[in-house]
Amino acid sequence: MIKITDLIVALTYNLKMLKAIVAKRLHIEDSRIEHLSILKRTVNAGNKQDIHFNMTVVVRVSGDENEVISRNKHKDISKEIEQIYTLPKNKKLKERPVVIGCGPAGMFAALILAQAGARPILLERGLDVDSRKRKVSNFWRTGILDTQTNVQFGEGGAGAFSDGKLKIGQKNSRKMKVLNEFVQAGAPPEIVYLSKPHIGTDRLNETVKRLREHVISLGGEVRFNATVTEVLIQDGQVTGVRFDEKGQKSEVSTDNVVLAIGHSARDTFKSLLDSGVYMEQKPFALGVRIEHPQAMIDKIQYGGFAGHPQLGAADYKMVVHLPNGRGVYTFCMCPGGTVVAATSEENRLTTNGMSVFARDGRNANTALLVTIGKNDLDNDDPLAGCAFQRRIETAAFEAGGGGYKAPVQRLEDFLQKRKTTAFGDVLPTYLPGTEFAELDSFLPDFITDSLRQAILEMDLWMPGFAYPDALLTGAETRSSSPVRITRGDSLEAIGIKGLYPCGEGAGYAGGIISAAVDGLLCAEQILR
Repeated sequence: MIKITDLIVALTYNLKMLKAIVAKRLHIEDSRIEHLSILKRTVNAGNKQDIHFNMTVVVRVSGDENEVISRNKHKDISKEIEQIYTLPKNKKLKERPVVIGCGPAGMFAALILAQAGARPILLERGLDVDSRKRKVSNFWRTGILDTQTNVQFGEGGAGAFSDGKLKIGQKNSRKMKVLNEFVQAGAPPEIVYLSKPHIGTDRLNETVKRLREHVISLGGEVRFNATVTEVLIQDGQVTGVRFDEKGQKSEVSTDNVVLAIGHSARDTFKSLLDSGVYMEQKPFALGVRIEHPQAMIDKIQYGGFAGHPQLGAADYKMVVHLPNGRGVYTFCMCPGGTVVAATSEENRLTTNGMSVFARDGRNANTALLVTIGKNDLDNDDPLAGCAFQRRIETAAFEAGGGGYKAPVQRLEDFLQKRKTTAFGDVLPTYLPGTEFAELDSFLPDFITDSLRQAILEMDLWMPGFAYPDALLTGAETRSSSPVRITRGDSLEAIGIKGLYPCGEGAGYAGGIISAAVDGLLCAEQILR
């Protein structure tokens, strides 16, 4: 197979046109191309008058492929090296491994263990994805929160109520394993080659369900409504797990535990810390959601090509480094999406963003986050970041007037430090409702001052970003874990054999793909 990079392809391309472009690049007849597949497709919108795709493709041609490559001595043409994931050989485990948490890290750890014949037991404090959807919808409609099953907890993890964005970066065999498993479970096939793939919360839920069914079919066990209360440790070795399952206390014996609890399992963090598990503070970020009209973002990013069916809803990503030393950045941008209530604790409020696969909502939204460091926290307690988050969430809940209504403010009013009295042309998508409030009433000055500076600077990079009627909703507090459960080279927790801190909650991932890959790595260590 031959790989060709940096192909310039019109938005209106079809397979016949693509074959012709490839044949011309390779200096061969079209008829010699026996197979063609796209490895990567990126929108190039640098010139608004000539928006096109940049592609990397792989082809199989008749005849001597090495001769074709050597004749076309060019850095963009090379031999394709296939990324093949090899399942670890299953050493004979004394006991069934336990995976705590059914987000992407836990699910893929369980999947690899199951595929290797280790028959894992997966414990999830929340409910299955269908029951979870009903619980979350009821919360958004009525304001009645279930603290065990919500946007943070339940099958699929926090990413199940998001854009389903897949940050790939440089592909390798593990990332390709994750993508291929997603596709086999029903995710859109194009996630394998798009530069900015997403599944969408509607498609992701079905995909997660099929992954769970696959684990079970291979001898694994998935137990919902099972909240872990203690990881049992004796003489520096994991010996079991205690948990409450549907109101009944249970215990399972094991010598291997994958700890994929997610970034919001604050009660589990406390239990682990009390049990002697070493953890430390980790930098995190906090801020608000900002909403713009999606049509406006399309126009800014694509100019006259806005609305082209091959482009879909436009996105963006920006980072600003301020003179005060802080970073401010956009996070989890959701084209055509909604801002959602994402709390897991009573009388506290936090937001997140979500898009369905079609990305066809009226608004675009993204988190605007300010970096938080150790010097911003009250003390050296490993859980001081959790306490910081909680204070902001409580203040935001009160600023919204209770009932999980979110405080909102027009961007122009925020910049001029005045309370909003009426919406402009951007209406909120957040449920169960909103209340006008000044962001300064619940966010520290260093956060609001940094946001004001960054928004104006972002407007220089993306003119129109500081749109007066853009809507700010707060607070966004759960973008990442404020804790790292420290692990060594073996991926085991410091001083505890058989305990594998894993994924975003443990401080080793940031997004669906990186969390899933970390799950693979932890499973591989258990099987070695």
